[in-house]
Amino acid sequence: MSEHKASIDWQRTSEEFTYPEYNREHRWSFESGIEVQASAATSYLGSPDCVDPEEAFVAAVASCHMLTFLAICARKGLVVDVYRDSAVGYLEKNPAGRLALTHVELSPKITFENGELPAETLEHLHHQAHEQCFIANSVRTAVSVRP
Repeated sequence: MSEHKASIDWQRTSEEFTYPEYNREHRWSFESGIEVQASAATSYLGSPDCVDPEEAFVAAVASCHMLTFLAICARKGLVVDVYRDSAVGYLEKNPAGRLALTHVELSPKITFENGELPAETLEHLHHQAHEQCFIANSVRTAVSVRP
């Protein structure tokens, strides 16, 4: 239905090309013209001043859930004023013994124009958002929501 592109650009800046020595910093470029400085996670010798792929993955899951949630609310006439999330992804060994982001936990805090919704309604909206989220439908990682 649609294509989504990203360009990755890395160039060696280190004298030696050994595991502890080579640079991890690189650039993600998107068709919009936006560029993001990226690197490995600091635990894998990356730069703390850059976004790492694991953080980007968690942000993509959380962002997609939010955008889907907002679309569902708009269609139902539920006016959302504020949506904030502090998402956490867990890198751990999967059943095959390989490192993977095995779980992403979303913790959205939402303010509606007309006050709080009943817990059951909010849970149902999050369930619908999860079921319809393109990113959640694209990955094997478990995604849970703790409103």
